[in-house]
Amino acid sequence: MRYLKIRDIIKSSIEQIRDISSTPLLDSELMAAKALDRDRLYVIIHMDEQLEEETAERIQAMVEERKNGRPLQYITGHQEFMGLDFYVSEGVLIPRPDTEVLVEKVIELASEFGSPKILDIGCGSGAISVSLAKYVESSKVWSLDISKRALEIGRKNATDNGVADRIEFIESDLFQKLEGTDIEFEIIVSNPPYIRRADIEDLHVQVKDYEPAGALDGGIDGLDFYRKIVERGRLYLISGGYMAFEVGHDQAAEVALIMENSSSFENISIYKDLPGIDRVVIGKKI
Repeated sequence: MRYLKIRDIIKSSIEQIRDISSTPLLDSELMAAKALDRDRLYVIIHMDEQLEEETAERIQAMVEERKNGRPLQYITGHQEFMGLDFYVSEGVLIPRPDTEVLVEKVIELASEFGSPKILDIGCGSGAISVSLAKYVESSKVWSLDISKRALEIGRKNATDNGVADRIEFIESDLFQKLEGTDIEFEIIVSNPPYIRRADIEDLHVQVKDYEPAGALDGGIDGLDFYRKIVERGRLYLISGGYMAFEVGHDQAAEVALIMENSSSFENISIYKDLPGIDRVVIGKKI
């Protein structure tokens, strides 16, 4: 198929991906920008620019991937989070706007400490670790993940955003590599896997078929990692320090109860995301 102008292929792209994408115009513009090695604004301004056939074919190849459910972020390799640009690819969870609420709350908590040591359980793309290092300039961040691929991507994003010198990336199954050390943190933060195992098959195709299962599966009731992190994490948290979680849409009360039942936390609070869903649970170490 031959396209003469950017607007022609944008129009065609929209029609092809309308069933899979909730934002077909945006997706189409970003795929065109990727193929042209330009930003989205360039595409918007130059809709009447004629395309070389090779460029049109590159765009169409991306459209085919998108039609099959591959997330746009994996196609373009980028996702914006907390005003920063993050590289993403298969092997890490795509950063979501919901998680910005967690990061914003931790930034607020960090202001209580001079030079806070922050532990992020589950590095993923590095979205949480990198954002905290960027916006809490006095902090030192430790970022743990069991996935080598996640740690590679986290390191790249730390370097790209100028904070690699203040984040220590460690391959670890939860707290495994910290055992036997005497390190304590002012804040422990985590957006752990929290999808109930039976619910994974019902997720959107671009999530269940492309994003890493290990970053989604929270066990039978979705709460496995919260129990483990509360149980072990309290040993690495200073008195007066904070533990902060992102939670699933109906899990806030249960996670708060896990923290309460540990007898290690007080002032347990629940915060809503922008759509009004209980999304963040924070407790203070007694």
